[in-house]
Amino acid sequence: IKNIAMAYKEGARGAIVAQIQKIIGCYADGIWGRLTTESLKEWQRDHGLTADGIAGPATLAKMGLAKVTPTTNRQKGLASVTGSYGLTLRRSKRQIQHIIVHCTATREGQPMSVQDIRREHRAQGWSDIGYHYVVTLDGKVHEGRNVDIAGAHAEGYNAKSVGVVYVGGVENRPGVEYKRLKAKDTRTQAQRYAIRQLLCDLRKLYPYARIIGHRDVDKKGKECPSFDATKEYRDI
Repeated sequence: IKNIAMAYKEGARGAIVAQIQKIIGCYADGIWGRLTTESLKEWQRDHGLTADGIAGPATLAKMGLAKVTPTTNRQKGLASVTGSYGLTLRRSKRQIQHIIVHCTATREGQPMSVQDIRREHRAQGWSDIGYHYVVTLDGKVHEGRNVDIAGAHAEGYNAKSVGVVYVGGVENRPGVEYKRLKAKDTRTQAQRYAIRQLLCDLRKLYPYARIIGHRDVDKKGKECPSFDATKEYRDI
């Protein structure tokens, strides 16, 4: 087994990061963020090391990880999961790095089906619906685009992501034209429950994927999905 020849720090991902997080008492999601850095600094102080928040050779040796070979964050999850909502999810053949949450940007309470979204997207010249999973107002989870095929939902991130969308995301004020309406978290209780269950199941398929909102990667200033998905689902 080869010695680790690199340092791990904020922004790193993978199985070694998850092992480090377990040792220092962080949530072991394999994604190195600010909390991991601060926890490592405290751990380093307690063990007589330089508290720089970087897991270099000395820190890794102290942790007993000096002879662990780093592994990639390729999909190590299950091949499929059957959710409580009655849908069986298959793991994509693509390498998934992000699970991106969206809204359809439709008025609060306005029904919209997978077929409706598919028609709209095809009318824009797309080959199919852009999202892989759709959560309708009643909390039902529906399959959209084949998960083995890159979606059309987040420019620059489609190749290595799964797109999840809920119906809604814009306020509904009678008599007000659409372009004057503001973004709003319109999720019904049924949708809130279903989205969380869906994301928990997707986590089983893609243990190292990062769950984020569309607005976290959009370069045009979109507010989608009209709430802070990264913060809300950081415990998954």
